Amino acid sequence: MDNLLWLQDWYSSRCNGDWEHQQGISIQTLDNPGWDVKIELIGTEQENIPFQTIERKGDEDWITCKVKDNQFLGIGGKKNLDEILQIFRTWTRTNGKTIQTND
Repeated sequence: MDNLLWLQDWYSSRCNGDWEHQQGISIQTLDNPGWDVKIELIGTEQENIPFQTIERKGDEDWITCKVKDNQFLGIGGKKNLDEILQIFRTWTRTNGKTIQTND
């Protein structure tokens, strides 16, 4: 399943008439250029699950993903949106175990 379709299902399964009014997902563009993904974790299975920050630097191929204040935060280059979503998806399946990304 494609990562965006998976994220839609993940979001939809948490919509209970309350969660979606206080929490949610934000995907925006950055002006450097790139992507900024914020996913609220309060009230989800991922709340308070450890996440090891992932960081890779490059001119156009760069990424930083971390969890802070019960939010998954992912930023990356203009072609890294799918990778950010894949990192979140993998993390939700590993229950906080260290994950590897393809560099």
